[in-house]
Amino acid sequence: MYSPLALAFIGDAVYEQLVRERLILKANTSANALHVMAVERVCAEYQAAAVHELIDRGLLSEQENDVYKRGRNANGINPPKHSSVAQYRSATGLEALFGFLKLTGRDERVEELFGYIWDFGEKKENKD
Repeated sequence: MYSPLALAFIGDAVYEQLVRERLILKANTSANALHVMAVERVCAEYQAAAVHELIDRGLLSEQENDVYKRGRNANGINPPKHSSVAQYRSATGLEALFGFLKLTGRDERVEELFGYIWDFGEKKENKD
């Protein structure tokens, strides 16, 4: 079994690639505009809200929830100044989950969960 932070390391890349792919398909715009839109979806605050939406809706299996919690509770997490410790830990847990799913060959589940997260963001944007 990989450490939670190793899972988060790969999960961060998986998650960011999915965001970038969706943005390209959604908006054919400048690289700078795409970057700004990506940052909104990959920041700890957004990821924390998204993972709590998944949990609140009961969309994670028991195993997935356990992996998320291992990532969230990992030692050695240093949050950036713009997010709270709780937000950063939740985001790390989400990234660990995505890393776990990727490394265990569950690409369809990655896509499914990311679809919920993307829809969450679309609804959030429409409210603002």
